[in-house]
Amino acid sequence: MNKIQIRRTVLTAVFTALIAAGAYAAVPIGPVPIVLTTMFVLLSGLLGGFRIGLYSSAAYLLLGVLGLPVFAGGAGGFAVLLGPTGGYLFGYLPAASAAGLIYRPAEGSALPLRILQAATAVLVGSILIYLPGVPWLKISLGMEWSRAIQAGMIPFIPGDLLKAVAAATLAVSLKDRFQDFLKDE
Repeated sequence: MNKIQIRRTVLTAVFTALIAAGAYAAVPIGPVPIVLTTMFVLLSGLLGGFRIGLYSSAAYLLLGVLGLPVFAGGAGGFAVLLGPTGGYLFGYLPAASAAGLIYRPAEGSALPLRILQAATAVLVGSILIYLPGVPWLKISLGMEWSRAIQAGMIPFIPGDLLKAVAAATLAVSLKDRFQDFLKDE
């Protein structure tokens, strides 16, 4: 294994741990809790790129499926993926990947352009979490569409905006350091 592979593995492990830690900051408000995991999922893609974002989210899901208590409220096991939050959890994979694909600022690019790219990445990533999340919530609990949107999306938008701003701000300020870390010396 070369230096770059080791560094990517380390970043993947760090982001996986952050995603898992974010699940413990859970506020139960109904069938879907408010958690910090979405911020770390997006941040893994923004800072680590497509691969590290995807691998971090996949590793997190695998740890949860294997029974480790990494999901919201310390839950674990395959049954969680079949429950009301399963769609959101699966949405982490395309969300982190998309954030990594979209936020790729050119070296020396202007700050407004970097901010716009980061904002676009977190917006797209957030939507990609809701796209499987809300329909799965509807199906798993037998809800009407309006009720699923009211229970699984509307109350989360203000918090998701705050988490998105935090993730985008961190990405804009730290991306160069992560790129330097991943360069071969």
